Amino acid sequence: MESLLQWNILFEHWDTYMQGFGNTVKASLIALVASFILGAVIAVFRISPVKPLNWFGAAYVEFLRNIPLLLIVLLIFLAGPNFGLSFIDGFVAGTLALSIYTSAFIAEAIRAGIQAVPKGQMEAGRSSGLTYIQTMRYIILPQALRIVIPPLGNQFLNLVKNSSVLGVVAGLDLMYFGDIISSQVFVTFSVYIFVAMFYLVLTIPISFGVRYLEKRLAR
Repeated sequence: MESLLQWNILFEHWDTYMQGFGNTVKASLIALVASFILGAVIAVFRISPVKPLNWFGAAYVEFLRNIPLLLIVLLIFLAGPNFGLSFIDGFVAGTLALSIYTSAFIAEAIRAGIQAVPKGQMEAGRSSGLTYIQTMRYIILPQALRIVIPPLGNQFLNLVKNSSVLGVVAGLDLMYFGDIISSQVFVTFSVYIFVAMFYLVLTIPISFGVRYLEKRLAR
């Protein structure tokens, strides 16, 4: 392995790698927060007694879960300028698509957690004078989130890895700059192994963090 890896590529192009790494972290953090908030809202829609909200939530989840992420990225990237949204560049399109796509999977995970909470909790909240939204916010969702820590952790890991799709639309992420470096040095193996190492720097802490939360909440 040592003979195959050309470490000089990493050192000579360190600034380029770090630029891509920084943009990947930025896109991942923005998409993580946005997809979680949007996913929680859609999850509440999915189990809402209001039929239009229920139908919208179901359609949203089923549509997004059954089309490729790359297609969503391209639709946003190509359609944005046609609607006068000049601010939608590769980074914005990729981050927005990543947020929307991941939110569908997070919504299903949270919905499963909500349904695992005993129905008596909702009845108790409503009987104490809380509205449906207040009961969800203060009683149901906190319990549901503890249940769905493992699947949410998996979705966050997938989100970081899926951020590589930004490279397709010049999103200035790790994969994008990896392609640039590869075209300059005419080397593929070493360049993308180093890209993989940077992704591991992001995903391994998330994995350990999720395990820690699982153990802590289990106590």
